[in-house]
Amino acid sequence: MTRYLSAAVLTFVLCFSPFVSSGADITQNQKTEVILLGTGMPYPDPKAQGPATAVVTGGRVLLFDAGVGVMRQINAAGLPMSGPEAIFITHLHSDHTFGYPDLILTSWIMRRRTPLKVYGPPGLRKMTKRFLSAFEEDIRIRTEGLEREIPGGYNVEVHEIRPGIAYDVNGVRVTAFPVHHGSWKYAYGYRVDAPDRSIVISGDAAPSESLVTASKDVDVLVHEVYCETNLKKEDRPGGEFWPQYMREFHTSDVELGALAARIKPKLLVLTHIIRMGATDEQMLAGIRKGGFDGPVVVGRDLARY
Repeated sequence: MTRYLSAAVLTFVLCFSPFVSSGADITQNQKTEVILLGTGMPYPDPKAQGPATAVVTGGRVLLFDAGVGVMRQINAAGLPMSGPEAIFITHLHSDHTFGYPDLILTSWIMRRRTPLKVYGPPGLRKMTKRFLSAFEEDIRIRTEGLEREIPGGYNVEVHEIRPGIAYDVNGVRVTAFPVHHGSWKYAYGYRVDAPDRSIVISGDAAPSESLVTASKDVDVLVHEVYCETNLKKEDRPGGEFWPQYMREFHTSDVELGALAARIKPKLLVLTHIIRMGATDEQMLAGIRKGGFDGPVVVGRDLARY
């Protein structure tokens, strides 16, 4: 498959292939790859686990967000169950962190021996401490009982970060940048620069210039999205505020098309998809209406790009 997907083959890729290759002239083990572990949002869709994206480069695994089901998806993707090299949390919304205690404890049970390295916004340290406190009896029994788990293997090394370079190890750099996510004081997107590819992960975000700046010359843009044409007030308590909420906290397909037209990524991947009944074709039509005419795919859980 060529590095650039033509419009003629885009429909085939979208409908039939779970894998999109960059065609980089390096081996499979060395190539940097994006794996969508979870493409969902708070609605409990059994076909879309909670938000989580893995970037795998040279056998190293970096994880972005830890939504519900993340450990099972890590296993399903064939990634090490002892945990990633580092985790990066975009913001502290529950749908992005429900899988965090599972990740901490299950990777320990799966023989993690060193502290889990986690990077994210202020408040992450307090959240981590409280998760561990909630499971202190579980930890005691697993450590002192017949399971004989590794003492201290559940520990977490938390880094509360600000915008800028968050991680720069052995040729892989991760840069955090601020995004606008409604009333959240701290919400980040991340850019990963590996030797062969660059990837931007938006996190939950309304359109912002910071994302455009951070995405300059990026190979893959992984971005959240909702369907603009299906947005309307909902028949439930507080449902009259739903359109306002979506516009302040998230990015519509048309808005994303306009952003991508400026950024010009080599591949646009849609995730954290808020469909409100929309089909893939509707989402793609919105992207095109916004002005982006490059390669785009509607993400699926466990798809690789």
